[in-house]
Amino acid sequence: MIIKHLQEHFFRELTKTEHLEKIKEGTLPYNRLMSYYKCAIMEVETKFKVLNEQFSLHYDENPIEAIKSRLKSPDSIMKKLRKKELPFTTDAIEENITDIAGIRVVCSFEEDIYKMADCLLQQDDVTLIERKDYIKHPKESGYRSLHLIVEVPIFLENEKRPMKVEVQLRTIAMDFWASLEHKLRYKKNIDAELLEKLSVDLVDCANKSAELDKKMESIKKKIERGKVIGDDF
Repeated sequence: MIIKHLQEHFFRELTKTEHLEKIKEGTLPYNRLMSYYKCAIMEVETKFKVLNEQFSLHYDENPIEAIKSRLKSPDSIMKKLRKKELPFTTDAIEENITDIAGIRVVCSFEEDIYKMADCLLQQDDVTLIERKDYIKHPKESGYRSLHLIVEVPIFLENEKRPMKVEVQLRTIAMDFWASLEHKLRYKKNIDAELLEKLSVDLVDCANKSAELDKKMESIKKKIERGKVIGDDF
């Protein structure tokens, strides 16, 4: 039994490795495609940095607190392709998976999220593919964020190539909650019943974070109007 179990484990790991190698080193250039996605990330990241600099110069404010980026791992790509029952090819990746390249923009206030999203989408080389507003319509878990799938051109040596990038815009509070929720929810060996109970607490925390965002935004507007009254807080 032990030998059989080891053989099955070895076969699973070998198969997994073969799939990954097929993605990375198959007939179609996986590494080249990933480099295109990296270029697309740089394009979108630069756009947000320029917008933040412009707002700093013209309005004396920085709506963006942080910009984070990531490229989906080969293992995650493989799992998505398998779930969609798609072949392990770069064509299938590019045509069917829209979140290979990801940018997360952390804003100071909720209104900054929509302001930055509008400024990005007004640019004539940015095409909106999909929009999901989890701020106005939070997920059952309490998750809040504005998701955009955009297409931007990257300029290569001999061609201009459109690439898709997923943009997530959040406030500091939304990002803090999402980060901790992910760590807690995906902890190993956690009891399912306990997780169910904790889910209720997590939703409550998400709601309180949303209230904090609204309160801080209200304070900001009072300061801007020059009518800050301590008792109103």
